[in-house]
Amino acid sequence: MRFATATAAREFPAVPLDSAPRALPAVRGEIELRLAMRHAGERSLRLRYELVGAAEAPVVLVAGGISAHRHVAANAVFDEKGWAEGLVGVGRALDPQRRRLLGFDFIGADGELDVPIDTADQAEAVALLLDALGIERLHGYVGYSYGALVGMQLAIRHPRRLHRLVAVSGAHRPHPYASAWRALQRRAVALGQLQCAETHGLALARQFAMLSYRTPEEFGERFDAAPEVVNGRVRVAAEDYLDAAGAQYVARTRVNAYLRLSESIDLHRIDPAAIDVPTLVVAVEGDRLVPLSDLVSLVEGLGTRGSLRVLRSPYGHDAFLKETDRIDAILANALSLPGETA
Repeated sequence: MRFATATAAREFPAVPLDSAPRALPAVRGEIELRLAMRHAGERSLRLRYELVGAAEAPVVLVAGGISAHRHVAANAVFDEKGWAEGLVGVGRALDPQRRRLLGFDFIGADGELDVPIDTADQAEAVALLLDALGIERLHGYVGYSYGALVGMQLAIRHPRRLHRLVAVSGAHRPHPYASAWRALQRRAVALGQLQCAETHGLALARQFAMLSYRTPEEFGERFDAAPEVVNGRVRVAAEDYLDAAGAQYVARTRVNAYLRLSESIDLHRIDPAAIDVPTLVVAVEGDRLVPLSDLVSLVEGLGTRGSLRVLRSPYGHDAFLKETDRIDAILANALSLPGETA
């Protein structure tokens, strides 16, 4: 069943920098679509994307957590820092000289869509984006966290649109412990709104999130210092880090975007047996949001179509952004082409 229709893509190419006259093509654009959303009826939306790499190269879609966006990594055309810098580059599995990399902004990421958003809605939007760009089939879909959930939905609804799925730190359902964390984070935002200080609530929600993304082991190594008394109040060593994380997040995130995409994680439910695409699942031992046990269950449900890799890392749920060399080695095998050495 198709949920949506879309118009043709509108592209906004940039002029390559003078310092890189041989830069690979990079384009940003958007499509206008009408999407029959699972929980909110039919909506008119815009989906923004970025596509980098040679036109003849196999396409890999890269999607991250709810804070990620269409700009995966800096390139000669769009040189600002991307959300996954360490995973993209010459010689990497995600090398834009050998792979055409597609990134997109999740629907709702601009904060304009104040309705429940399902991961199935995101997957249907992706299928329409591929239609508009004339991409019949992805060589690979690499999804981290929320992006992995969207990838599973795409594999179920449009299995012919992707050759292989790599799902990192994302399961077939949210763990109740993680859902409880997110519910409290959303309450922090609501409390800020009641006090006419919603950005303070959003900053606090992000600070709570950092505690769930990382591990006690990392905090033990980084912040094992005695507290200080500042202006008559006790301040612990991790507070500067948490304050900076909150401030950075508030500067780039709309409150509605955070709330609705956080809810979307908790709405996610799929039957692993419905995925008919070869799927590599990557788990992180010590990830408190997406426990290893849930990802083992996911792989068991996938049957012969699924395989599992497990990382040990002090970075917990954020390991895919920190353990870039180890993730790259996994992707090199998963995304290799015939005759190509990983």
